[in-house]
This record gives sequence, structure tokens and C-alpha cells, in this order.
Amino acid sequence: MSRKSSSKNLTHIRLLDRERDSQTNVRIISLFRKRLLKNGKASLARKILHESFQQIEQITEKKGLDILCEAILNVQPIVEVKPQRRGGSVFQVPVEVSPERGILLALSWLAEAARQRGGRGMVSKLTAELIDASKKTGNAVRKKEELHRMAEANKALSHYRF
Repeated sequence: MSRKSSSKNLTHIRLLDRERDSQTNVRIISLFRKRLLKNGKASLARKILHESFQQIEQITEKKGLDILCEAILNVQPIVEVKPQRRGGSVFQVPVEVSPERGILLALSWLAEAARQRGGRGMVSKLTAELIDASKKTGNAVRKKEELHRMAEANKALSHYRF
């Protein structure tokens, strides 16, 4: 039986619904800004995201928010693998991802891939990663495909689900 109570999980989701970006009133931007946040510097994360959106608009002539949404849809996983211990062995069992968790994973992977990207300045790295992810290339998309490949390889173990 799970140690987490279901009421806590529902409360957390309800709290996420209320959190919106103060300037644009868009929840996705607020969540992504939190993923970019380092050492509690919210104003720096907001500035990086805003400048990145401006660069995206100059390069692609599309809105930055539209490119972000395309990137999230291309990076969002459908299944993931979770370790399940049975008889002394640990099996990687494929499990479907809820839409909420899929979006949060996509945002985390985009921020992580932008940080690891070569180049100078977080704004240019983030811009390049978002544009690449919207075109279905880039490290974040590669991570999603890798995860789906692992889940496909372990599909025979799906009967070990929790």
C-alpha cells in the first residue's frame, strides 16, 4: 500500500492550479520559471525567460509562448519506467505518465538540457533548446525517446505494475 495519502496529492494539484505568472497570468510560464530558478533568484529566472522569448520571436517570428507549448508537447513523455522489486531482482516496469507529471517532466528536461548545452549565456542556450525541441530535435527530445525505448524494451514486464 502506498505511503502517500491521496488527499495530499489532490491538494498539491489544486495548489498548482492557482499558481500563475504575475505578469502574463499563464500557469506554464510560472512552472517553467520555477524550473529555471537557481538559489532562489526569481527575478533572474524571469529575466532569462523573458529575454529568451524575445530572441525566439526575432528568430522564428512566432510567439515565445507558442514555441514553448510546442516544445512541451514534443518533450512530454507518455510512459516511463519505474523500478519494481520482485524476488530479489529489480525490474524496470513501464508505467503510464499522468498529463500533469508529463508536463512537469518536460519542463524539467528542457531546463536541464538548456543548462548542459554548450555556448555562452543561459538566454541563448534556452532559446536554442526551445527552438530545437519545437522542431523535435535537441537533448530533451532525445531523453524522451530514450525513455520510450526503455519502456518498449521492458513492455513484457508490464504485468508487474503496482
